[in-house]
Amino acid sequence: MLATETDTKTMRAVTQPGYGTPDVLEIKDVPVPALEPHQLLIKVHSTSVNAAEWHLTTGLPYLVRPTMGFKAPKKLVVGADVAGVVEAVGAEVTEFEPGDRVFGEVGGGTWSEYARGTEKTLAHLADSVSFEQAGAIGIAGLTALQGLVDHGGLTAGDDVLIIGASGGVGTYAVQIAKALGANVTAVCSTRNVEQTKGLGADKIIDYKSESYTDLGNRFDLILDNVGMGPVLKTKKLLKPGGRYVFVSGPKRPILGPIPKLLRSKVAYMFGDKTMKFFVAESNRKDLETLGRLLESGEVRSVIENRYDLDSAIEALAYLGEGHSRGKNVINVVTSSA
Repeated sequence: MLATETDTKTMRAVTQPGYGTPDVLEIKDVPVPALEPHQLLIKVHSTSVNAAEWHLTTGLPYLVRPTMGFKAPKKLVVGADVAGVVEAVGAEVTEFEPGDRVFGEVGGGTWSEYARGTEKTLAHLADSVSFEQAGAIGIAGLTALQGLVDHGGLTAGDDVLIIGASGGVGTYAVQIAKALGANVTAVCSTRNVEQTKGLGADKIIDYKSESYTDLGNRFDLILDNVGMGPVLKTKKLLKPGGRYVFVSGPKRPILGPIPKLLRSKVAYMFGDKTMKFFVAESNRKDLETLGRLLESGEVRSVIENRYDLDSAIEALAYLGEGHSRGKNVINVVTSSA
């Protein structure tokens, strides 16, 4: 199907006319996006809720608004993760064709009936993996994989500490680290101990009753998905040559995690190679790795709640309460689970 065939059609989508609390979002009919030659059109079956959607909706921290849009977001339709079926392809697309099952993280516009992606931001989805499982893994799975491997240098036998093991990134990180042969110590709250144990963690620290900074252990790698703990005490848990990778930080409205990011960059410039902050990037190679892990059963998406498209605003409001366990998915095609 050519892009011009969809230009006059409309679709249901969660749109964002401005910044604010989740009730600023609107569910309305908008045109189905037209394709550039390098793009694919996907019929969305499942997508999910990430911290990224919260930050983009609220426009916080303020310091990043130059990239998001000063008074209103540059992107009208919310959402980044996607799993679905290719509806149409641009003339330059060679790796996918209409009817293919795909998943990925396409950077925007997925809380809708149709979304655009590229060959770089999508991967083929095995028939044995549900759209729901794949629609949840995008940003969170990429963050966990890249944090552990690309930025953390994880190898089999490493001792790994995962702080924030019960959220979206953390649940994937525990499983990926175990699949790669690591010895995993996971930090979570009391209510999430059994869930984390079920993901394969070798040791669990309930931060409600024990401080992980008092551990006698030493770690080759620390993956911090919370970013609120004491940096110096946490770094002391590293073995010589260890790596401290963090993907989040304080949720301050103006600067957010940026001061922590800058401190890590300055420290790196002056010879401290232990700390690193990063933001995940979508690429097909890593998505294919995640797809194989889902297909083999070594990794699964831990799904707390399921919503339909009309309840997506409610899903974001729940995430904003700060108590999510695993992932919250939005099933656009309700039979896709």
